[in-house]
Amino acid sequence: MLSLTDEQLVERAQEGDRCALGELISRYEQRTYNLAYRLMGNHADACDAAQEALVRVCVRLHNFRGDSQFSTWLYRVVTNTCLDELRRRGRTRCASLDEAMPLDEGSVPRQAVDDSDGPVEYAERHEVQAAVQRAIGRLPYDYRVVVILRDLHNLSYQEIATVLGTTLGTIKSRLHRARQALRCIIEDTEAHRLDIAG
Repeated sequence: MLSLTDEQLVERAQEGDRCALGELISRYEQRTYNLAYRLMGNHADACDAAQEALVRVCVRLHNFRGDSQFSTWLYRVVTNTCLDELRRRGRTRCASLDEAMPLDEGSVPRQAVDDSDGPVEYAERHEVQAAVQRAIGRLPYDYRVVVILRDLHNLSYQEIATVLGTTLGTIKSRLHRARQALRCIIEDTEAHRLDIAG
């Protein structure tokens, strides 16, 4: 099954092949969680949203017509699931400052003697990543989702338009505004940090 394309797996899964469905889920499980985590902002909510999204994919796979790539359709299901949950709650998301940022590989690489960043550089890089994640979390959902899909998941503008069910021009506009808003949030945060330190 590993040698089959997504399209072949989808076709088999739509015909009732449970192994093909399992392989599809296995291929996209981590990416589903990563996207949900960035949209929801914490591990517990991301796990719930990712699980719900994958259940929706299993239940609605027969509706997938193949007009786009399976991954694009999956991203749409995940973003809609997260948006539904955020709307249902009617509150802003909460993020634990004590919770570690998960990696795509699922764990921190082993430490070894080499020429890579030392502990200080490693900590600084992770501090910057956490600050950017917090700043992204402060964006309105419409802006947050386009930044995440474009800059973190490397989807094309057209794929994002398909995922979100909107036009290419709208995506470009939202992304431009989102990046401006993100820049302002980061600059304000840095200015506030310098005021406190000084």
